[in-house]
Amino acid sequence: MLKYKDASACRFDIVSLGEVMLRLDPGASRIHTARTFNVWEGGGEYNVARGLRRCFGLRAGVVTAFADNPVGRLVEDFILQGGVDTSFIKWMPFDGTGRTVRNGLNFTERGFGIRGAVGCSDRGNTAVSQLKANDIDWEELFGKYGVRHFHTGGIFAALSDTTPGVTIEALKCAKKYGTITSYDLNYRPSLWKSIGGKARAQEVNKEIARYVDVMIGNEEDFSACLGMAENDLNNIDASKFENMISEVVKLYPNFQVVATTLRQVISASVNDWAAIAWQDGKFFKSVERKGLEIFDRVGGGDSFASGLIYGLLNFGDAGIAVEYGAAHGALAMTTPGDTSMATKAEVEKLIGGGSARVDR
Repeated sequence: MLKYKDASACRFDIVSLGEVMLRLDPGASRIHTARTFNVWEGGGEYNVARGLRRCFGLRAGVVTAFADNPVGRLVEDFILQGGVDTSFIKWMPFDGTGRTVRNGLNFTERGFGIRGAVGCSDRGNTAVSQLKANDIDWEELFGKYGVRHFHTGGIFAALSDTTPGVTIEALKCAKKYGTITSYDLNYRPSLWKSIGGKARAQEVNKEIARYVDVMIGNEEDFSACLGMAENDLNNIDASKFENMISEVVKLYPNFQVVATTLRQVISASVNDWAAIAWQDGKFFKSVERKGLEIFDRVGGGDSFASGLIYGLLNFGDAGIAVEYGAAHGALAMTTPGDTSMATKAEVEKLIGGGSARVDR
């Protein structure tokens, strides 16, 4: 049973550590043919905190870093619009050209039908990738202000040779002060390629896993990051996940909850969608939504994570939490952008079997 600190003793319900990039979206066009882009912020770990703030009304903060220039301030403005606390953003001096420090850009097109979504990241030498141990005052965050739940993930840990140390430092301090921790494995081969590949990913993530209470990831994540035997979860065969997690929790008895989304890609526009979670030796599968129509799939997994965390914070029950996560993730993929535009009422309506009829 997860034991959360009392809300009255903490300034934050949720804090995330990770990179926040400026997303440039060509809408219905392609990246290589676009003449205009919509822009907003996004980042795997940050999206979780923002979803908990905007959809579920919790007190959220983000730990990240930016180059102090107009692009960095634009991303900060998006974060402020999302209601996420910016007190622990580290600002780095900009040299005028980006030779020493930059802000990350993420060009993403949504895909349609037989054409899959495409992402093109420009994130080399970013401010957050240069974070190193002792750059953030974790004692102030966890000891002085207090945090009920801390979330980070494998994207941040893969940004550079120094970010794994920051991740472990943060998790250790969180555990010291009784904060529940979660981690989304989020394996990205392109990020690990230049810093040691899959072998380094496993070395780093096996160490990080020792300090995690709630582990999130799909089959590829568990295989690539923790060395588990590889299966194919693309057919939404929950039994394969159950077998794998039964082995994972023997290796990491500190895991109190393990969860994943189960997605079968029919096309870029239609997915079968569900989720499954493990807690106290039991598995809980969400309602399966076959033929879910997708507008923008980016951020669906992050919104699953935020819904799951909301359910754990409020009910302590993975069976309830996985339904919140699956519903929130499904709704997030019906709107553009990385971050959720859903409301708590919409999530709970969907959990309760509500339809897409017009609400007047």
